[in-house]
Amino acid sequence: MNAWKSLTTIPDVEAFDQLVLGYECQPHDFLGPHLAGNSNESESVLVRAFLPTANEAWIENRSEEVVVVQPMTRVHDAGVFETLCDPHVFETALGKYKFRYVQGDITMTEHDPYAFPPYLSDDDLYLFNEGNQFEIYEKLGAHVREIDGISGVNFAVWAPNARSISLVGDFNEWDGRRHPMRKRIPSGIWELFLPGLEPGEIYKFRVTNCFGQQTEKSDPFGFYSELPPRTASVVSTLDNYQWQDDAWMKKRESEVALEQPISVYELHLGSWRTDADKPNGWMNYRDIAHELVEYCREMNFTHVELMPVSEHPYTGSWGYQTVGYFACTSRYGTPEDFMYFVDYCHQNNLGVIIDWVPAHFPKDGHGLAKFDGTALYEHSDPRQGEHPDWDTLIFNYERNEVRNFLVSNAMFWLKKYHIDGLRVDAVASMLYLDYSRNEGQWIPNKYGGRENLGAIDFLRQMNERVHDAFPGVLTIAEESTAWGGVSRPTYAGGLGFSIKWNMGWMNDTLRYFQKDPVHRKYHHDELTFSLIYAFTENFMLPFSHDEVVHGKGSLIDQMPGDLWQKFANLRLLYSYMWTHPGKKLLYMGCEFGQWNEWDCNSSLQWDLLEWESHQGLKKLVSDLNGVYRSEPALHQVDFESGGFEWIDCMSREASILGYIRRAKDPDDFVVVCCNFTPTVHNDYRLGVPEPGSYREIFNSDSVYYGGSNVGNGMGLIAEPIESQGRPYSIRLSIPPMGVTMLKRDSR
Repeated sequence: MNAWKSLTTIPDVEAFDQLVLGYECQPHDFLGPHLAGNSNESESVLVRAFLPTANEAWIENRSEEVVVVQPMTRVHDAGVFETLCDPHVFETALGKYKFRYVQGDITMTEHDPYAFPPYLSDDDLYLFNEGNQFEIYEKLGAHVREIDGISGVNFAVWAPNARSISLVGDFNEWDGRRHPMRKRIPSGIWELFLPGLEPGEIYKFRVTNCFGQQTEKSDPFGFYSELPPRTASVVSTLDNYQWQDDAWMKKRESEVALEQPISVYELHLGSWRTDADKPNGWMNYRDIAHELVEYCREMNFTHVELMPVSEHPYTGSWGYQTVGYFACTSRYGTPEDFMYFVDYCHQNNLGVIIDWVPAHFPKDGHGLAKFDGTALYEHSDPRQGEHPDWDTLIFNYERNEVRNFLVSNAMFWLKKYHIDGLRVDAVASMLYLDYSRNEGQWIPNKYGGRENLGAIDFLRQMNERVHDAFPGVLTIAEESTAWGGVSRPTYAGGLGFSIKWNMGWMNDTLRYFQKDPVHRKYHHDELTFSLIYAFTENFMLPFSHDEVVHGKGSLIDQMPGDLWQKFANLRLLYSYMWTHPGKKLLYMGCEFGQWNEWDCNSSLQWDLLEWESHQGLKKLVSDLNGVYRSEPALHQVDFESGGFEWIDCMSREASILGYIRRAKDPDDFVVVCCNFTPTVHNDYRLGVPEPGSYREIFNSDSVYYGGSNVGNGMGLIAEPIESQGRPYSIRLSIPPMGVTMLKRDSR
């Protein structure tokens, strides 16, 4: 009996007005079972229900031996019914009785949602408000539960400034009067258990703000959503999938990730390949998995990076304007379908990285924007809370619950979906309060500076939590400024990321390659400058989707010269990239020379592979990945100066670079020579560190790639002739706009 709230006085009819008008924040005070009068065994149990569509109602009380059906009395014209019951009959029936009511010509029965106690503990509420409940996704949102033997769904949502919240969906004909939620004071979390609901139910929260205005909101913690443009959340459970990737997960945890080859194929799931028989051409996650794994195996990539898979309302945003942070987009299937995608990749030794967007979110009415009628997830002042470039809203990182939402979201993808890395989008926009703003359009921090202290604390906390809980997982920052220590540990004052995108290298390199080769000698420093700072961070070298959109043209189209020169330049660019210190990332379509700019509504130009030039480029990328993976010297020491040595960085007139890449074993090295002009150099003398025979292990000018086949197929013998400060040297043929890699023969 102590589970029932005691009513010493039965409320007057007028007291129900707040309830029936949808303004009541404590519906359990009125609805459900209560002791009527003093709390002793002789008093009756008052059961009250709000059934606004019912003509008549009864209570059906079932215990082990007794079935009682008794009529309920309408006590309010809006549909409030109540009845008094024998407490002894109720002793064993709490939560198990049902209402039977007539709605039109239909008789319906349902359990009483207001007979069940709240699910969330005081500790859960406290830790969330404190910002330290990093599995809060297991509590908030919609979760299938069983209480007192009755199965249903527990709903919980954070909205501290709402006047009232009710659940709406097909289960109550979207009637916001039917299921008002209980506010847990002072946490600001609203909660209600709805017995009888199952996975697949669609729902929203109908939020009434302090002015009485109502908005229907999707669930911020929802695991699944309707297919856009529909916006309701869908009850879903994530615990039924049987993972088969134990070997991959153990291997990931045991390896030193930054010493491994990391060559990432970035793609957009909806436009990598399309199926003309499917709506919008979208393939299912499972179908994509099989085709993508086969392709990446052929191309020797180590990882795929998916543009955001979290739910987003506008396909043209590519996922970067997220609404459902805990929901994989329904465009390509269900959560279990996406789990299968990741699992299948892992079973085939392919890692999965996802783009993650904690920097901003869209203003769509069903999303996070003004969730409870106030600026809850965002800053209220537009100088802090609105992003001028993207017309989006910026998270309020100084609020405990917002940080908790984001950190737990990062942990969620890694735990529930076994994701191997998070590439964090737009980090620069998070770090600076004046990012893309003019004077007077931003508010300094408490010290008068431009640094966003809340965002810095959040990023550090996120990285610490992720690396502590998931050894081997990568966090990758897309950060385009000179902020120091992005990929340095937080205990050393850094932000704690594993890797930072090298945007400076990308911009300098593309600018250099877009120049006619005859002029490149005047811009030689644009190539060599990257090695001045190459080891200040753990860098990834990216040619991402950002470089092939918005009028920039495709990479092949950005190369100068005639058709042959364009392909030679692109082969040269990729070969230089794969031998330069840093992990690698290439956007889909770039590997075979797509001509068109990327369009999220169209498939890649796979038909181009009918041409030998495109086939050759694709073969080159595959072989680059192959030699990169097989040669420790090309990947093992990417982030320390000991992994790189210049041989020749001063041949400005010839536009030639020569350098050495070394593995952890310094005797394991690869010699690289790059020629950035169409001039062939025969008998070019290049210094080498050791005597012996050197064989060519890669040549970007090979006829197999569409080149002119200038090379060193017979091998080269190092002579005891000093050159470029080295005691030995070799005479080699350097191909036009080509790269050759040489390795000392150990035989």
